[in-house]
Amino acid sequence: MEFDLYPQKPVLIEEKPKSNVWQTLLSILLFIVAFLFIFSDNISFIFHLVIVLLIHELGHFSMMKIFNYQHVRMLFVPLMGAFVQGKKEVYSQRQSLLVVGLGPFPGILIGAALFYFSLSFHQGWMVDMGILFLFLNILNLIPIDPLDGGQLFNLLLHKRQDLFLLIFSFGSSLALISFGFFSEYWLTMIFGFLMAFRVRSLQKQYLLRKRFKEEGITYETSYRDLSNEDYQRIKTVLLIENNRIQEYLGYLNPDEADQFLAQHVNDVLKTPIRKDAGLVFKMILILLWVGLVIAPILFITIGDSWINEHFAWYFEYLSTK
Repeated sequence: MEFDLYPQKPVLIEEKPKSNVWQTLLSILLFIVAFLFIFSDNISFIFHLVIVLLIHELGHFSMMKIFNYQHVRMLFVPLMGAFVQGKKEVYSQRQSLLVVGLGPFPGILIGAALFYFSLSFHQGWMVDMGILFLFLNILNLIPIDPLDGGQLFNLLLHKRQDLFLLIFSFGSSLALISFGFFSEYWLTMIFGFLMAFRVRSLQKQYLLRKRFKEEGITYETSYRDLSNEDYQRIKTVLLIENNRIQEYLGYLNPDEADQFLAQHVNDVLKTPIRKDAGLVFKMILILLWVGLVIAPILFITIGDSWINEHFAWYFEYLSTK
């Protein structure tokens, strides 16, 4: 019979949100109110924007539900956008690629379909929404962290090394700041600066995991599968590296302290990912990715005369707005 020389790790108690429908609706309301201060004279644009973002995020949301992600929720961020969160104890590379791709890919197809049907129905709102669907979803496929394109890039290369993620996020932050500065689109520039907090967090995570690796601590695992030995060793490193944790523990009772430490240990673990995306699957996804980005751009840049001829009614519609 084997005996574990280390104390039993605490059972991690995670809060399970009952329903996030009201949270989502409230975040959409706040999103609309924030945009009303900027585009108060163009309510239809705000309405279209919310629909485009909602459909995009529903793509992520539905795939997470299909693949049995836990604690899935959707939130809108005023003046920024929207996101969907969910978690699993072990991720699948194939499923993760589908979760990320099923946000922007359908949006581009919907945008193209709206353009096509607008030729028959001559509805200006179809073109407006088509442009918005195409612009936002193509922009989202640019390989920059934390956009969907950046996530696809990481997943396809399976670059889950902390140093790579740190460098990639830092480069993405600089790219967004530069783009915002030269294009005078200040929200993008501000978002780039806000990403500096993520870069700093990734730097701390990289240094911690580097130490874990040097000391032979297994950290690429779920909390459930984490051994008592590795839990105690990770906890010791965290207490040494972060004085604030020790200070805060003084205000907690023993049960609260155990949960507090368990949560911090869980936060520094690297969730395992199963490499189950074959070469053919990756190639199809890459071709779809590149094709859906390039085709609309080529259509707009090369088909000037065709657009002017078939969308003359739309330009008249714009002049009356």
